[in-house]
Amino acid sequence: MNVIRKILILEDEKLNSERIQRLMLKIRPNLEIVGILASVKKAVDWLSENESPDLIIMDIQLADGLSFEIFNLTDVKCPVIFTTAYDEYAVKAFKYNSVDYLLKPIEEEELKAAIMKYENTVQQPYQQHALIEGLLAHLQPKEYRKRFLLPYRDGYRKINVADVAFFYSHMNVNFAILFNGERVVVQQTLETLEQELDPKDFFRANRQYIVHINSIEKVHNFFNGKLKLKVKSSTADTDIIVSRIKAPLFKMWLDY
Repeated sequence: MNVIRKILILEDEKLNSERIQRLMLKIRPNLEIVGILASVKKAVDWLSENESPDLIIMDIQLADGLSFEIFNLTDVKCPVIFTTAYDEYAVKAFKYNSVDYLLKPIEEEELKAAIMKYENTVQQPYQQHALIEGLLAHLQPKEYRKRFLLPYRDGYRKINVADVAFFYSHMNVNFAILFNGERVVVQQTLETLEQELDPKDFFRANRQYIVHINSIEKVHNFFNGKLKLKVKSSTADTDIIVSRIKAPLFKMWLDY
C-alpha cells in the first residue's frame, strides 16, 4: 500500500489551487502540501532541486504552457493526477492509459477516490513512466502531413496538402484531386491518410473519399439519414455520400 504524505500542486488558477488544497487537507488532515506552483518552469526547477513528493496534482494548462512539457525536462518519479477541462475524447485517453484525472470543478468525492486508488495500488516507477508516455502519445500535439513528394517525369514534384480538394480510391489506386482540378496518384492508402491528415481540415466521408473542408460547396439531406455532399474542384463537380452513422459526426465537424 502506498502512503501519501507529501503532495505537490501544479495549478495556475488561484481559486482552483486553493480548492485543491482545502479538499486535500479535509481528506487527509496530516498531509503536507510541499508546494503550489503555477508554471512549467517553476515545476521543473522544484522537481530538480527537491526530493520527490508522493503525489503530484497537475493541471494540464499551466501559466507558461502544457504541463506535459515537464516530463520532457525532468524526471517525474511519483504518480500524477491530472486536472483538466478537456473534452470526452481526451478523458478516454486518460482512462485508456490508467492515469487518473479530475474534471474541473474538482469534487471532494472524486478527489478522495483518486487518492484511495493510488494508496491501494502498487505501482513501480517504470510502470508509471510507461503510463505517462502512453498518455503523451495520445494528447500531445501531433504533427500532421503538410506535403507529398511525388514522382514526376524524370524527377519529383511537391504537392501541398492544402491544395488537395479531396482524396479518393478507385480500383486499389489512390488519387488526390487538387483544387485546380488536377488528379495525381498518391502512394498512401486512405486508411494511412486518415491518420496523417489534420482532422480539423479533412473528414473521412466513406470508404472511398476523404474531403477537405474548403472543398464542400453544398450539403443535402439524402435518403435513410445519409448526406450528399457537392464537392468542387475547378474542373469537375463530385457528389459524395456520407453514411447515416457518420452524418452526425460530419455535421459537428463542419459546424465547429
